[in-house]
This record gives sequence, C-alpha cells and structure tokens, in this order.
Amino acid sequence: MNQRIFIVEDDPTIAETLKEYLTQWGFVCQTVSDFQKVTFEIEEFKADLVLLDIYLPFYNGFYWCQTLRQTSEVPIIFISSANDNMNMVMAMNMGADDFVVKPFDLTVLVAKIQALLRRSYQFGQSHQVIFSSYQLLPQENKVVGSEGSVDLTPNESKLLLLLFQTAGRIVTREEMMEKLWESDEFVDSNTLSVNMTRLRKKLGPIGLDKRIQTVKNRGYLLEE
Repeated sequence: MNQRIFIVEDDPTIAETLKEYLTQWGFVCQTVSDFQKVTFEIEEFKADLVLLDIYLPFYNGFYWCQTLRQTSEVPIIFISSANDNMNMVMAMNMGADDFVVKPFDLTVLVAKIQALLRRSYQFGQSHQVIFSSYQLLPQENKVVGSEGSVDLTPNESKLLLLLFQTAGRIVTREEMMEKLWESDEFVDSNTLSVNMTRLRKKLGPIGLDKRIQTVKNRGYLLEE
C-alpha cells in the first residue's frame, strides 16, 4: 500500500507542486481544504506523515502540531521559511520530527520523508526490547510497564531503543544525534535536549524517567 502524505500549506502553488512531485514518487497525497479543521482532515485521510507550514490562516502550525499530538503520533515535518533557531526548537518541542527550510530542494525533501517513514514504521526487526520490568515495542512506538503504557513519537522510540540497548553505559550526545538523524542537516544539541526532556516527561507515569540520568558534558545513562 502506498504511504499517505497530508500537506498543510496555504500557498496553493507550493501545495500543488508538492502534491504533484510526491505523487510521482508513489505517495498518495492530499492538501488541506479547511484550515479550521486540519486535525480532522489529517485523521480522516489516515495520513502516514504530515508536512506542516508554520504560518497558516486561523491557527499556526505550532497550534496544529500540539493539537495533533494529543491524539496521534503521526510523523510531522515542518516546512517553513521561518528558519531561525527559536522556530525550529519550538517545532520540535511541540512534537515535530524534522524541520525543512524553504526554499528547499524537492529531492532532499523526499529523502527526508523516506528516512522518517522508515524510522517510524520499519526500524528494528525485533517486536520487543526488554529492560528490567519494561517492554519497548519499537514497531508500535510504545513502552509498557507495570503501571501502564506510554505512546511515543518515532524519535522518542528511537532514543529509548538506543538507551535500552546500551543500558548501564553512558551514551554520548553525538551517538544519540547520529542515531536519530544520521546525515540529515537539522541536528543540534539543543534539539536533542528538547527531545529528551519530552521523553522523560512522558515516561514519568510509569516511573521510567527516574532511571535515565544526565551525565554532564557527556550524554545519558539508563541505570540498570
């Protein structure tokens, strides 16, 4: 089945260009029709990935990203001309998985989409990874403990999988960034910190956050 991409872009020329180009790559694409019902349209379309601009009619992309994250872990890539670091960090903090600055090369965008889809739906061959009393389900982006389960974003799953696989030793920040984004351009230490803060907050209800220690100037350690 072809993977489905939903495009939230208010410039009709850009939206149609993206739709036509991505369709040529075999994706099923749809553009937003009502900018007051973005999350409804994304869920109705059953999107596998969302391309989201920041500046939109009625509500901005940050609002829609945060709203979507309340009910869905669908991968989100921001596409925006607002390329200052604050907007990038804000996007990641709201739950985005990547940020592409306009104007962008369409072939680079496709590469990022393909990489994120692989990470989100195909990474890891094992169905579960066990640490202590916790069970990570990478293919479902979920971690289960005795006190319940927590849904994760693809990036959060990737981080936790790395920590599970290296429990008992310090994982450097460089290792974590390389594992997450590999050769992608948008990689910095601040972004990793935002992701780790968000991950720890999510893991709080099942008590796993207390096992993750920050090792100053080095990285992170999952205590055995």
